[in-house]
Amino acid sequence: MSQPPTTLKQWLLSDNPASRRQAACGLAYRRWRRFARNPISLIGLVILLTLIVAALFGPALAPHDPYAQELANRLVPPGAADHLLGTDALGRDILSRVIYGARITLSIAVLVVVLVVPVGLAVGTLSGFLGGWVDTVLMRLTDIALAFPKIVLALALAAALGPGVINAVIAISITAWPAYARLARAETLRLVQSDFIHAARLQGASNTRLLLKYIVPLCSSSVIVRATLDMAGIILTVAGLGFLGLGAQPPSPEWGFMVASGRNVLIDAWWVATVPGIAILLVSLAFNLLGDGLRDVFDSRHGN
Repeated sequence: MSQPPTTLKQWLLSDNPASRRQAACGLAYRRWRRFARNPISLIGLVILLTLIVAALFGPALAPHDPYAQELANRLVPPGAADHLLGTDALGRDILSRVIYGARITLSIAVLVVVLVVPVGLAVGTLSGFLGGWVDTVLMRLTDIALAFPKIVLALALAAALGPGVINAVIAISITAWPAYARLARAETLRLVQSDFIHAARLQGASNTRLLLKYIVPLCSSSVIVRATLDMAGIILTVAGLGFLGLGAQPPSPEWGFMVASGRNVLIDAWWVATVPGIAILLVSLAFNLLGDGLRDVFDSRHGN
């Protein structure tokens, strides 16, 4: 007879969990240990946590009002006592604007994912599970959407809808969902042939129950990993729209628009465009690193 676990670690790693709660906690702990083995992914996680903290507590962290203009302090270089990262052409503190810009960038990226992932997951799982004419119609619509280059289509839609954060979110979302639909369909086609799906069907489970209880949850991990990896592309698209004046409008401290506003003084005041450009680079890199770590965690071919 096995001895009961005496420590929290033993409880989490028990091979015979006594409850669903213990099994879920043990699975989460094993996944965290697998993720923590990769220091590069941890660096990405730290950068993203820093972004989230900056977005949530921007007013408390920013040393200045990001909208306040001080024409007497125009184009102050980095290192000044009162302006650590310098000022722009209107005398606004760049550090404060980068901190506030994190909120805008993160909000747009999260909104896009919240809109895109459920749509792509629903289309893909329905297509793969039902098959037949439903699969044909949904996949042909997906193929049509995939035929257009995403960035070109996003620019066209943003230009047609007009500048603004909401329109940018809509434009990016319309171009991003087909990849998730394709991924969810491929996962569904693999899962519907599994023994546990056949067993559940023999026990009288309806199609709705099979989809909601088995197919969708099991497809979600792959879709989440894809969404994390795609966040870098979404942020770059957001910055591109802002650079062209189709995203957040001035005086909003959106990173892409900040890069655009600094291009005219790039030679004399390199920091105006470089600092927000580095912020875009770091956040995009962080999402890629985090996505790689999550892919290793959710990949069933890796051991615990």
